[in-house]
Amino acid sequence: MALLTPEDLENLSVQIEENDEIIKRVTGLNIKEICEELYETKLNSPKIGIIPITAGNGIISNFTSSLLFIVQYFGLEGFITEHPDITGYHEAVSQGADILLMADDHIFVAHNLRNEKIVSNHVATGVIYAEIASKFKEASSKDILVIGLGRVGYAGASHLVNKGFNVYACDPNKEFLRKAVDELGIKPYCSDDRKKFSMVLEATPNADTISEGMIEERCLVSTPGIPCGLPPQIGSKYRVDLVMEPLVIGVASMLYSVI
Repeated sequence: MALLTPEDLENLSVQIEENDEIIKRVTGLNIKEICEELYETKLNSPKIGIIPITAGNGIISNFTSSLLFIVQYFGLEGFITEHPDITGYHEAVSQGADILLMADDHIFVAHNLRNEKIVSNHVATGVIYAEIASKFKEASSKDILVIGLGRVGYAGASHLVNKGFNVYACDPNKEFLRKAVDELGIKPYCSDDRKKFSMVLEATPNADTISEGMIEERCLVSTPGIPCGLPPQIGSKYRVDLVMEPLVIGVASMLYSVI
């Protein structure tokens, strides 16, 4: 998945409210309820320490403040450490953090210091966006299409297979596709089959990955991808319900999964 930019993090409150409204309408549950059902747990007021990390390309402007907003949106106590990196880690632990949130260029993790659970954002994001797609109330069948089989898409495809869905998938990287076929038993999607889907998990960093031949009218596209893989004209023509938000939904999944 693409790295976030400060522009991606603008208007998070509006984005989550709009997406939560769509999620509730198309699945019957809001994001908090989906996480509670998925992970069979409730957030029990953990204290969240958010640590800025300077490695690689450095700190993304607004990232830690966006994480603090998300933590508080879900009714939790959180704080951003004054110092970054190892000093920040020491600071967070010293201030009694139960869960740490931290990210570099390669991985974004939540680590529960009390029960030792740790999860990466790409797994938590793939699972929650797959779960949202799988709950589409107007789905015409158990068939679901996964576009992109990188870390996020593979995690989502694995989750859907475990839930008993008929998973079709495509990826221009033939090695990724072959791995998913061999390890998960998914079916390669071929446009020549003219098969259309009412549920789609789109997990790529590319625009315009969804074509008219892939989707049914009134389908659900669930995507954390930046930019959006659904061309606007196709979305309007087929009256697609689109769930797309760059950070909040994945972070909610992270927090619930390590409780």
